[in-house]
Order: sequence, then C-alpha cells, then structure tokens
Amino acid sequence: MTRYRDALPQLGDRLFLTDGGIETTLIFHEGLDLPYFAAFHLLKDAGGTGALKDYYRRHAAIARDSGTGFILESATWRASADWGDKLGYSRNALDDANRKAIEMLHELRDELETGATPMVVSGCVGPRGDGYDPGSVMTAAEAEAYHARQIGVFAEAGADMVTAITMTNVPEAIGVTRAARARGMPVAISFTVETDGRLPTGEPLWDAVSAVDSATGSGPAYYMINCAHPSHFAGQLEAGEAWVDRIRGLRANASRCSHAELDQATELDTGDPVELGRLYRELRGRFGHINVLGGCCGTDHRHIEQICDHCRQAA
Repeated sequence: MTRYRDALPQLGDRLFLTDGGIETTLIFHEGLDLPYFAAFHLLKDAGGTGALKDYYRRHAAIARDSGTGFILESATWRASADWGDKLGYSRNALDDANRKAIEMLHELRDELETGATPMVVSGCVGPRGDGYDPGSVMTAAEAEAYHARQIGVFAEAGADMVTAITMTNVPEAIGVTRAARARGMPVAISFTVETDGRLPTGEPLWDAVSAVDSATGSGPAYYMINCAHPSHFAGQLEAGEAWVDRIRGLRANASRCSHAELDQATELDTGDPVELGRLYRELRGRFGHINVLGGCCGTDHRHIEQICDHCRQAA
C-alpha cells in the first residue's frame, strides 16, 4: 500500500505543499468541536470523517491546480497514548483511529493524485506534552518507547513516512527518530521555536538539529520549522551552514504573536496571507532547498494559496 517510503519525492528539487493549521481551521472556521485539539476524534463518525476529507481536498486542489507535489499529513497529532487517555480511548481504539486516519489518506490519494502532483501519505506524530510547553522532558529512550506504538500502526497501515510536528525538545525528537527508523520509516522532525528562534527548552535551533543528527546517525530524512512566524526564525538561518541544509520544510504560524500570547487569545489571528506568502518567497530565495511548504496555527487554504503563488513565481 505504501508508494514512496523507499524514495520520498520531496527530497528532490520540486515544490511540495501541505495543509495549513488543521485544528484552528476546523475549530474557528468550520465550528467543529475538537477536545484537546484532537482532530482525529472526528474520525469517530461519518460527519466528522467527511469534514476531514473536505479539508484535505480543499488543500490538495491547490497543489493539483499549480502542478506541485502534496503531502497528505494525517490528523493524528493528538492520537498518542496520553492524549487518548484524556479522550477515553483504549489502546486498541486508538490504534484503530490511527489506522483509519492513514487509510482515509490512501483513499484521498487514489482520488486526487496525478502524474504532475505526487501525493505522499505521512503519519503525523505530536509531542507527548503541549506543543508550546515541553513540560516534563522524557529521556530519548522513554520517548522512543512512548511513540513506538503509534508509529508501528502507521508502518503497518502503509504510510510513506512519519512527520513529528511541534517537537519542543531534543530527547523526544531523538526518540521519535529512533522509533521510526526501527520500523523502516523515513521521518521528518519539525521543531517548534519561540520568538527568539530557540526551542521552548531554550536550545538554539542549530544545536537541536546537530544533536538529533549526532544521536541518530543523521536519522531524519529532513527537518522542518513550525508553529512560529517567519520573523521569529528567519534571522537564525545562515546560508552555507551545514545544519541549515538539513532544513527542508516550513509550516509557519499566521500570527506574529508569541506562544504565550496565542494561548491567551480569544479570537483567531489569521495574520496577512499575502505577507506570509512574500516571506516564504524571501526564504526560498535565500534557501532554495527548502521545498516543503505549509502552515500551522491560524493558517488555512488562503495562506497556502499565497505561499504557493509567491514561491512558484520565485522558482
């Protein structure tokens, strides 16, 4: 069932889009209830599953219309054991939800993929704790054990890869990488950064990338930056640095606010989609190898359209 596990097409030169902020879109724009930001909870019934399919189709259409690739990222950011416990899922029920999430993406790929728009199915892993606050940091061994079951389901369900989104600390990123590699799965590690470009634990981004590579034999297929505005991290990227060459993807926030400010906000800050597209184009101009482009909190299909239009013009 897997199609690209042994040769991820986004490791080439062409542009690949992915989706925006799935949770904020479904909550604020679609009016759906996502307890604990758990989008996978929608898979429990036909109406929720239909809403997820519509969301993916809307974003995939942008890629098809523009002739770019697309990464179908599963709605499983919260579908790990601790979050499943909060939502009342047994371990087997959580396995079923993760499996169903991947199977749905296979159905969508069969429906939407074209020769000009390859579509990669990615199993999304989220942090054990909060995406803004690392809380109690696990050891790498604890993180590997914690994430292994979810990643194992992705492997068996035929996902092409694993993407760990909003990683807040180095040991958890190492553990996810080891768990994925143990199942023969390519993995992308996407770090959250604060307004100063550092991880929530305080490590500089370059130290985090170097530490994970050192501990895993350069295990991740590539790295990404997410859940921060480009103005928070653009200044940390220097052309010619080896660690920067390992960063291939961006999923920025729409808002310039800090995580603390976003936590206190009562309304969604969608920022300026045109400005976000321009900032992506500027980063692409500096770092042409960054070719996996999507959004995070506050972004939706409008932001992805602008990112696509601006970056295609610069290609």
